[in-house]
Parts: sequence; C-alpha cells; structure tokens
Amino acid sequence: MAQGLSGMIDALRAVAEPTRLRLLAICSEGELTVSEITHIVGQSQPRVSRHLKLLCNTGLLIRFREGHFVLYRVPAKGRGADLVQQLLRQLPRDDEQLELDNSRMESVKAERARRAADYLRFNSEDWARLREANVSDREINQVIVDIMNTDRIGDLLDIGTGTGRMLKLLGKFASSAVGVDIAPEMLAVARSNLHAAGLGKVMVRRGDMYGLPYPDSAFDTVTLDHLLHLAEDAPRVIREVARVLRPNGQILVVDFSLRTNGDPDSPGISDESLETWFEAGGLRCAELRHLKGQSLNVVLSVAVPRRRQDAAVA
Repeated sequence: MAQGLSGMIDALRAVAEPTRLRLLAICSEGELTVSEITHIVGQSQPRVSRHLKLLCNTGLLIRFREGHFVLYRVPAKGRGADLVQQLLRQLPRDDEQLELDNSRMESVKAERARRAADYLRFNSEDWARLREANVSDREINQVIVDIMNTDRIGDLLDIGTGTGRMLKLLGKFASSAVGVDIAPEMLAVARSNLHAAGLGKVMVRRGDMYGLPYPDSAFDTVTLDHLLHLAEDAPRVIREVARVLRPNGQILVVDFSLRTNGDPDSPGISDESLETWFEAGGLRCAELRHLKGQSLNVVLSVAVPRRRQDAAVA
C-alpha cells in the first residue's frame, strides 16, 4: 500500500464501488481463484479481473501464482490489512447481497472439500491408516500443546504442511501462519481444510523444504510434522529451518520414532539422529517426548537455537 495521504485516498477510491467492496469481504475469508470469485459475485471474469487488479494496485488485495492458478486474498499484515479490517467492520451483517455472497462462498467451500476428499481417498488412505493405527492425532495434539510455548508461537511456518493439520492446531495461537508444501494437490487439500475451519488468515504456499522462499530469521516457530523420515537429506532440512528461525525461536519436530526391536524397514528416526542434526544446525534439543503406538512410536521434540539456551543457562 502506498505511503502517505495520497495512498490512503487511492485506496478509499478503490473500494468506493459495490463490487470491489464485496470482493474485499469475499477475499477476507481465504485464498480464492478468479473462477471461484467470479462464481461468488456472479459477474464476468474480465470485469472481475479488472476490479481485482485495481484492489491489488492499491495494496488492499495481494495476488500470487500457484502452478496454473492465480489466487487472491487480503494482506495478512500492514497498512492495507488494517484498512481492510476497518472497512469490513462497517459492513451491515444483514445485507441481502452479502448474504448471497456468503451462500455462494459455502458452495465453493463444499466443492473444495469434495475435491480434497477425492484426492486423499485415492492418494493418502495408506498414510492416514498408518498414522491413526499407531498414535492418534488427538493424543499427539495434546502433547504438542503441552510442550510448546504457545504464548511465543508468533510468526509460524509449517513445512510440508500436507493437510494443514499443524496449522489448524497452532494457527489460532500465531500472529501469522503459513504452510509450505511442494505438492500443489496437497496445498489444495490444506487450503480447503483451513477455509472450512474458518482460518482465513492462515496461508499456504508452494515451497521446497531444502530452499525455503523466505529470508533469514523470518519466523518465531517452525514445525515439521512427520516429514524428516521422508527426507533424503534431513540434516540439510534442519539447517534450512535454522536459517529462517529467529534467535528466540523454537522448532517442533513430530515424527515416527525408530524402534530398536521393531521392523528394520519401518519408518522412523532415532533420538541420536535428531540431536546430531540439531547440533549441526546450531540448535539444541529442549524437550523430547515419546508416544507408544501399536507398531510404531512417535517422537516429539522441541529445539531452540543453541546460543539462546546457552544464554539462559549462563
């Protein structure tokens, strides 16, 4: 959003039109494609695209590309975000047009949920069955909330976000939250789940765990949920996580725990490997818990920058 009085005037002029004000309300609910927005407002795509471009030019909406799709949302932070929230608070709750938009939004959510369910049914049944047959998400979630300092979640990054499970659990404690995944199909699943949960401010983006699209020291909390045992180069992942972590930050790793008396081909990582990877990344394990499952155990570990823990000890 442009600075100064002129930028504010341009922004106010941009929303001084019914359709554009409706677009702000729609895009405050989450990330939407042009076709989804067109369906909701019931106007032609060229006309909707012109309105979206104007709102983006004034910083009231942000635009990003994901594969073949372009998505829009209101900004999560900054002057543009503040102005949008102030404007939306003034909208009448009983307006017929806004109620119709909300009704059509629900149909978009339902269609997203259907596509997400179809994808998971054909691609992730074995994975979900493996997890739930050992330690339930409910039990894991209880331990996560217990060992994490939820008052310090701050800006949250979830790597390999998958279905967005970790974002749904911790997003409500975060100042901002974003999940990254290399698979566009999984991003669609996560976006659907987050949208259905009413977490419109939580974002998902395509990203590689070996080269995160963020600058150094960008996040207060980074989470990796059942990801490291799949990584070809887990130490490299941890080093990249440490790069984007702030000096007072925290990392949560949830994964299968290697069992010494179990199947040698079963997935899992050892406590010794975790500690070695943390050490190489300038981190130190601050908390370590194990949950026993039927055939696999789960390990939960919180790591912090080594210099932070050293300072606390001193």
